[in-house]
Amino acid sequence: MTTAADETPLWQPGPDRIAAAAVTRFQSWAAQRYGAPAEGGYPALHQWSVEQLDTFWRAVADWFDVRFSTPYEAVLADRAMPGAQWFPGATLNYAEHALRTAEDPLRADAPALIHVDETHTQVPVSWAELRRRVGSLAAELRALGVAPGDRVSGYLPNIPEAVVALLATAAVGAVWTSCAPDFGARSVLDRFQQVEPVVLFTVDGYRYGGKEHHRADTVAELRRELPTLRAVVHIPLLGTAAPEGALEWSAVTAADTEPVFEQVPFDHPLWVLYSSGTTGLPKAIVQSQGGILLEHFKQLGLHCDLGPEDRFFWYTSTGWMMWNFLVSGLLTGTTVVLYDGSPGHPDVSAQWRVAEQTGATLFGTSAAYVMACRKAGIHPGRDLDLSRVQCVATTGSPLPPDGFRWLHDEVADDLWIASVSGGTDVCSCFAGAVPTLPVHIGELQAACLGTDLRSWDPAGNPLTGEVGELVVTAPMPSMPVRFWNDPDGSRYHDSYFDMYPGVWRHGDWITLTDRGSVIIHGRSDSTLNRQGVRMGSSDIYEAVERLPEIRESLVVGIEEPDGGYWMPLFVHLAEGARLDDALRDSIKRTIRENLSPRHVPDEVIEVPGIPHTLTGKRIEVPIKRLLQGTALEKAVNPGSIDRIELLHFYEELARERA
Repeated sequence: MTTAADETPLWQPGPDRIAAAAVTRFQSWAAQRYGAPAEGGYPALHQWSVEQLDTFWRAVADWFDVRFSTPYEAVLADRAMPGAQWFPGATLNYAEHALRTAEDPLRADAPALIHVDETHTQVPVSWAELRRRVGSLAAELRALGVAPGDRVSGYLPNIPEAVVALLATAAVGAVWTSCAPDFGARSVLDRFQQVEPVVLFTVDGYRYGGKEHHRADTVAELRRELPTLRAVVHIPLLGTAAPEGALEWSAVTAADTEPVFEQVPFDHPLWVLYSSGTTGLPKAIVQSQGGILLEHFKQLGLHCDLGPEDRFFWYTSTGWMMWNFLVSGLLTGTTVVLYDGSPGHPDVSAQWRVAEQTGATLFGTSAAYVMACRKAGIHPGRDLDLSRVQCVATTGSPLPPDGFRWLHDEVADDLWIASVSGGTDVCSCFAGAVPTLPVHIGELQAACLGTDLRSWDPAGNPLTGEVGELVVTAPMPSMPVRFWNDPDGSRYHDSYFDMYPGVWRHGDWITLTDRGSVIIHGRSDSTLNRQGVRMGSSDIYEAVERLPEIRESLVVGIEEPDGGYWMPLFVHLAEGARLDDALRDSIKRTIRENLSPRHVPDEVIEVPGIPHTLTGKRIEVPIKRLLQGTALEKAVNPGSIDRIELLHFYEELARERA
């Protein structure tokens, strides 16, 4: 069991930082206005936020001055999950809030966006110019007949045009959805065909890794296979002419038109996000204008402590929820940094250079990138000026303890390290960043405000200091309003509420410590269960990938027909490394010493590579299914995998074992 005496914090915010944090000011204000606890710091505020859920969210709306064009009848009319009803009667518009800073004459000419590509040239877009472009495009969408509820799609990289298209879509009350241009046609169609878009914004190609990647053929296929399209808007990123019948981006964003913001119900769809879809069609997850607005105000304004003086950079693509989260930085008047390019071009320091050049105050990246930097032996804090970086946040997978130590040692010793965990399903975090709490190695600081996060055993009993299922026992505003093409809600229900009726089960293993911090152990649907003991795969990855010979690893546990259990560890070796007996022994010894003998795999097998989802997550469950003899086409959706050819190795291994 983890106790507060186990270790001293890696980082502790000073009294000045705590006093200046927005969450501190919010707590003092909410104590006067809404009965929040004035004492007890964040733990007391969090307890109040989940015990007085209605009052907390009313306070959030008030604190951030949410503009309800018609008033709400209640904060939470129905608490049932699924089916919670938030702010019935209220109308508002997400895009109106995202562009509100442009109304301030002192800020109108300041940068809302800074775009950086692989040449590291910075292109700013002012608040006034962003608002003008959104106004022009929204008017053009209306002229094309786009109405509230229609779907508008983007096949776009992380560029200002994507932000403009999203905000214009929201302004007219239509529903945004996007994929990155490194997705192949099949992957895009698996997503867009479900929602039947009426407009497609697309580039002619993109630049990545120092090369140009043309996408004209893919775009032509999308146009053929999306019969509902009324219009295609061409963005000439590589300078090519618009294909026949397509509109030019420059033409639809040229007017000086004041934006008109459609006032829509609180639960009106804002966008559709997609699950990774590794074993079937991706789930088309619908989130609401009001739910995202409130959740992101809370998450970015209180947890990330972002405001008008900040610059917010997160390495992401438009095919990942973190892009939508990044765009919401506009809500807090923050300058958003958009980087379009490879995370490792021309070398592994690329993201740190973007942070330096743009003056990022919050730099978000993946845990995998941090560990790659550690393995490469770079020294960003020594070699670059990162003095403006106050916080480095990581997600995508748990940040291993060595990642915490590396950031502290090689970026800054007074660095707020925020490992966060949430999901596409809520487009937010369940646990993570709190600017007023200490950071302990290997731990997320705390559950987020308004998030009644628990760890439960299979019978629904709460656990502290033990591994359990991540559950959320009260609704969050950004939980899906529904899945697309799920008329009876059965797919939505089965995804989160089948194990514990009325309680959200996310599918992660977590430990809640007695000091309120959170440890993530990986996905529960791929969790290893050896001799009745549940183990997280991420713990094994963290131990194994410390070894310089191991580039990446993947572990699965296979229940065998005779009652046995086979647990192989697959390793992708670093260049020049050989999987001989000495390295096998070193791997097993490392796991035994850092974890336990029970964690030691039955076999260590070299593989040509580890396959991932298109958003970079290791695909443990499909590999397990392949090894159990499931046919490839049934074990995995090919359009969801980055390198489908890597799966043939596991397919062949299954045949050999049969």
